[in-house]
Amino acid sequence: MAFFPACYTMTSISAAQTRTEQYRQQFPALANKSYFNYGGQGPMPQAAIDAIIAAHEYVQLNGPFSSQINAWITQETEKTRQAIATELNAPPETITLTEDVTVGCNIALWGIDWQAKDHILLSDCEHPGVIATTQEITRRFGVEVSTCPLMATLNQGDPAAVIAQHLTPRTRLVVISHILWNTGQVLPVDKIVEVCRQHQGDRPVQILVDAAQSVGLLPLNLTQLGADFYAFTGHKWMCGPAGVGGLYVRPEALLGTDNCPPLQPTFIGWRSIVMDSKGQPQAWQPDGRRYEVATSAFPQYAGLKAAIATHQQWGTAESRYQQICQLSQYLWQRLNQLSDIICLRHAPPQAGLVSFQLKNRSSLHAKLVQFLESNRLMTRTLVDPSCVRACVHYFTLPCEIDRLIEEIERFCQQS
Repeated sequence: MAFFPACYTMTSISAAQTRTEQYRQQFPALANKSYFNYGGQGPMPQAAIDAIIAAHEYVQLNGPFSSQINAWITQETEKTRQAIATELNAPPETITLTEDVTVGCNIALWGIDWQAKDHILLSDCEHPGVIATTQEITRRFGVEVSTCPLMATLNQGDPAAVIAQHLTPRTRLVVISHILWNTGQVLPVDKIVEVCRQHQGDRPVQILVDAAQSVGLLPLNLTQLGADFYAFTGHKWMCGPAGVGGLYVRPEALLGTDNCPPLQPTFIGWRSIVMDSKGQPQAWQPDGRRYEVATSAFPQYAGLKAAIATHQQWGTAESRYQQICQLSQYLWQRLNQLSDIICLRHAPPQAGLVSFQLKNRSSLHAKLVQFLESNRLMTRTLVDPSCVRACVHYFTLPCEIDRLIEEIERFCQQS
């Protein structure tokens, strides 16, 4: 018998599932599999695929390099910037269009005027790409990097208090993820921002947020959140095409203040600059465009806009998030019913990432994922901590979760 969370009634289950089944028809990738890898890459809706193809055809038929296409690129870029800004509740001028999260993080990390002995504080759950960048900054500029133990706060403890304990007089930047990609923990970014603002050091402490797992999942208001830099992608929870992401830069960080210089461009191209009548660079663009470079896969922008519009057809960001939380709670509850499974989180998840382990058999995690994939159930393994991660989106079906549980149980019985 299927087990459903208390918040569901049989009527609401039936109505919600019927609506969801109809809605899912917009996502071709969901037709032949049960997908639990939204934290890696989301499936695109057909509207996004069609928009990309139509954009490519339009460019080829009318250019591909012509005044008409150049004007179209400018319009498409600004429409995409506006669509992202609306979804994230931020002014369009604070949004830089990038290729992915890592590019956004690199813009922020390399744009600070580092001095020897400055300090960068990382959580112990950051992505290898970010860690490697800070290591190179250390090598080039003599910056010190340390980590604080946020993984240990998954089930108890205060992440903001832990960060406060690890700030030093030389701390210039704190790098955290809004949602930890390995455990699914949602960090209290607003409280962490407050801790950093109150810290008395040689210079103000700025905050860079890796938002790989939060954009498209959490309802966000970046203006109120207060982070200086918020790097995100469109290809995970937004279900857009690979190759389009963005970076939010707080106006005070972009323009600078009396005691904190502005974030300087590192990657530079024609989109970054204001040119004179002879095409010579005269100044940086006055907004987020100053961190953009040159030619991008512009037809992909149309795909991201279409993906955002598809999500908005379902409901508000808040309603989508509540649906994700209900489904992740259901998955977490079902996993906890299995005697061979241990969920990393001891309470219902606050996001759509649910990480779990095989009790006393972590060496079999990769085999479990392979077994599930052979049965058209897509999950993934993580190394630290060693676990299996399953992700649910707002259009995941309860029956898919039931089938995932059944196959995990079957694997445990056979292994």
